[in-house]
Amino acid sequence: MAKKTIFIKNGEVSNSPLVLLEFPYDQELIDLIRPLSGAKWSPSLKAWTLPYSDAILSELLTLFRRKAWLDYSKFKKVVVHVLPEPILVPLSPPLQEEIRKFADWMRNRRYSESTIKNYTQGIGLFFRFIENKNPELITNEDLELFNKNYIISRKFSASFQSGVINAVKLFFSNRLHRKLEPALVERPKQPRLLPHVLSKEEVKAILQAHSNLKHRTMLSLIYACGLRRGELLNLKLTDTSTSLSAGIDSKRGVLRVNQGKGAKDRTIPISEKIVELLREYYSYEKPSVYLFEGERLGEKYSEGSLQKVVKTALGKAKITKPVTLHWLRHSYATHLLESETDLRFIQELLGHSSSKTTEIYTHVSQKSLQKIKSPFDDL
Repeated sequence: MAKKTIFIKNGEVSNSPLVLLEFPYDQELIDLIRPLSGAKWSPSLKAWTLPYSDAILSELLTLFRRKAWLDYSKFKKVVVHVLPEPILVPLSPPLQEEIRKFADWMRNRRYSESTIKNYTQGIGLFFRFIENKNPELITNEDLELFNKNYIISRKFSASFQSGVINAVKLFFSNRLHRKLEPALVERPKQPRLLPHVLSKEEVKAILQAHSNLKHRTMLSLIYACGLRRGELLNLKLTDTSTSLSAGIDSKRGVLRVNQGKGAKDRTIPISEKIVELLREYYSYEKPSVYLFEGERLGEKYSEGSLQKVVKTALGKAKITKPVTLHWLRHSYATHLLESETDLRFIQELLGHSSSKTTEIYTHVSQKSLQKIKSPFDDL
């Protein structure tokens, strides 16, 4: 039998060099590549991509030894200019205390723990960069220098840049009762990214891939109700004496999500089909506090373990796309739109504050796109 061949080529994204691996679909090779650090499938390039390093070729030769031929005739070594990591001083004790008080203030205002973590880390990074400068003496120029000489030069994302700017501005407003002039702090343009959507056939393959009842139920509930990862894992049993609870009203056919993103409650219709699956799961697993629990009774299922559930399902379903949990939520919204559900209802079901967020699904709806007639047809 002829050995499999992998073509290795150079690539680039956002001025960062990549290594492209091209080969016909082969699950064995995919299983070898997927665990590699930074490995991603690129639908546009129709190749697996890896971050470039000087040792990457020798690493790949070792990995695929006796498993595939590597054709690297079109691969060249590149010179990578790596900026030296700036030396950041430790935070001074007074600033540590101010940041701690700021975190307490955010908790009292019911900010999410993830926002508190991101904001305090961003503020700490900013103060370390400006070497613990007295906050009373900080100006917009300091923030601009931090943007230019740390965030921009090191190619951090636009969302990270916006997050740090928001954190610093809120900190100054809360702790020092003064504002940095927002007009003088240039905000990065956010890239307009379209959501990834799976076909119904692909969704079905993913949901049916697992024989493990808990895994199948978790993925099914995310798609069936368009849940976010945290919303699924935070579902609690409000009355363990009943056969089914966790905010599910089977008589009304609805699921109640408490304190979702933005501390908002919402109600989502839930089908009898998913209710039956949940009943089967509940009678088998007998969770005590959370609907989905980890190895220890009473502790909720971890985010990392849920990610592995998706990854395993993709392998079993032989889907090579870099699917994440959020793709199931995107697919739920798009499939609703394609079945002619009113966009305003979809906004409520997803818990979006703005209709503009929901309108992005009109750009990926297959039904909407198919209604558009190409002028080429009239030639």
